Amino acid sequence: MERLNEILHELGISKVKLAKFLGVSRQMIYNYLELDDINKWPKDKKVMLLNLLGVKSAEEVNNIKVDTDYILDVETRLNNIVQVSNKTSLNSSNLFNDLGKKQKELFLDIMNLVKEHLEDEKNDNMYYTYKYLHHFLQTIETSKELKYILAYISKAAGFVDPMEFKFNEDEQFIFESIMFSGMTLYNSGGASKTRIAESHRRFVNQIEHKLEEKLSRTLELNTIKAQALKELGYTTITDENAAEVFQKIAEIESRKVTN
Repeated sequence: MERLNEILHELGISKVKLAKFLGVSRQMIYNYLELDDINKWPKDKKVMLLNLLGVKSAEEVNNIKVDTDYILDVETRLNNIVQVSNKTSLNSSNLFNDLGKKQKELFLDIMNLVKEHLEDEKNDNMYYTYKYLHHFLQTIETSKELKYILAYISKAAGFVDPMEFKFNEDEQFIFESIMFSGMTLYNSGGASKTRIAESHRRFVNQIEHKLEEKLSRTLELNTIKAQALKELGYTTITDENAAEVFQKIAEIESRKVTN
């Protein structure tokens, strides 16, 4: 098994990628690799692994020589099988209805990655990471800068060319430059908690102010809704009277504007 781990490392096959190939969880891959013999793996998973490595038995694994040609052969087999698996998943779920081909593939990749990360129920860090990501996605249309943040991260991680600008180029350029300066300051250790406490206080105050405005607006709308129901002689909004009530709410709001 030690040689198998070495081969997987030399091939650049991660635990996540191997799990996706075998159709099991990442934790299950760790369990498999802790066994002292490939023959102790479930038979179907063992056969899939041996086929991927291009050998007929577990004993032949120790004789594998990893060179450029071998890496290319394994990569071709792996990619072909994963693509077939992806196509099957794409065609068998209603989740992908109304999506184009590249949109479907991206959606599936995201779903698989999220699933892998959330399978460990004890990992609260990963849970809250995706909880905050969910909030991010819910608000992504409210600010163009949120898209710039994603582009910056993608570039910083080396996934795309740093001079690629898919949004407003001038704004993106300025935003990324400021982000880089901020991250440089953060990583240098020069931004101590004491020195930036005032900035964080303003950040908190701004958020609290927005929440107060939101609460005030909610209370105002509830008051207007109650008034609209009263004027119309209703006690609650139903499917039958919804249009009438909303029209009355708009009318009441317009009175405030003209007064």
